[in-house]
Amino acid sequence: MSKNIIVVDDSNSIRKMVEFTLKTKGYVVGTACDGQEGLDMLEEKDYDLVILDINMPKVDGFKFLETIRANEKHLEIPVVMLTTEGQEDDRNKALDLGATDYMVKPFKPTELIEKVNQILSE
Repeated sequence: MSKNIIVVDDSNSIRKMVEFTLKTKGYVVGTACDGQEGLDMLEEKDYDLVILDINMPKVDGFKFLETIRANEKHLEIPVVMLTTEGQEDDRNKALDLGATDYMVKPFKPTELIEKVNQILSE
């Protein structure tokens, strides 16, 4: 059975690239253009993994993490941060809020696939 992944990023080009990369490996991918849309989608469907940007309109990645980690239903969903924010403070904050892993853009699609495969096989 295919795993469902949601990509939450305000950059259309990043969403399309990540979606294409994951679909070529057999994953079912949903996309959201901001944190609020991502939260709404999580309420409508079960996802096995979230790929999340930090800087977005409406609800940023940190608030998104706080919100899903406060909800029993979403407590166990792994979250990979995929962001331009490479500072140690941002990484630590995301991990403290419950992110599973942290990747900085630009990134190699092969590295993303390796990370996703590893997390979903655990």
